[in-house]
Amino acid sequence: MTFSEENYLKTIYHLTTVLDTEVSTNAIAEKMETKASSVTDMLRKLAEKNLVNYKKYQGVSLTENGKLTAKMIVRKHRLWEVFLVEKLDFSWDEVHDVAEQLEHIKSDQLINKLDDFLGNPTEDPHGDPIPDAYGRIAKTDKQLLSDLAINQIGICVGVKDSSSEFLKYLDKQEIALGSKIEIISKETFDSSTKIRVNANELTISNKIATNLFVKVV
Repeated sequence: MTFSEENYLKTIYHLTTVLDTEVSTNAIAEKMETKASSVTDMLRKLAEKNLVNYKKYQGVSLTENGKLTAKMIVRKHRLWEVFLVEKLDFSWDEVHDVAEQLEHIKSDQLINKLDDFLGNPTEDPHGDPIPDAYGRIAKTDKQLLSDLAINQIGICVGVKDSSSEFLKYLDKQEIALGSKIEIISKETFDSSTKIRVNANELTISNKIATNLFVKVV
């Protein structure tokens, strides 16, 4: 498979995970910042390789073979992110672009040895689950911080938005995986939320609250 084909499979996988339905050509084009016509051409190629189910003017979904292939790409990406953070001291906002390059390495032996070397982690530095060598993903009990009620406490277990800008914002606020977050109050006007993180109190926007995953204590 070409790098481009792998990137398309990964994009379709992420979109189907979020939308839980078939994905439109336009959604893929928007996500990959390309033309819908280019997406259509690629979908035909992937369909010929039995990686996607595609019919013109209808949504696209991954075949079982395509889903497993996509999971293996995601597996490599997230394992490399763990390696970069834990072994090379990258910060969590720096690793995505580097892992984007490393995820295309073809050696299964290398990735399996990397997995063992890291202690077989189940989550990447952003809290996203890492598929195992068979494509299995451990389920985690998590919800958005915005769904918590006043006085509830959650432990930060992941982020919905893994962009560098958002992660840098969290670093400034000293919010990281494992941080204890307590809901102090909520504003009805704009849904902003006052929280306590460790010993610090601050007010965050609804956009921030809807991009943080927590596990309720």
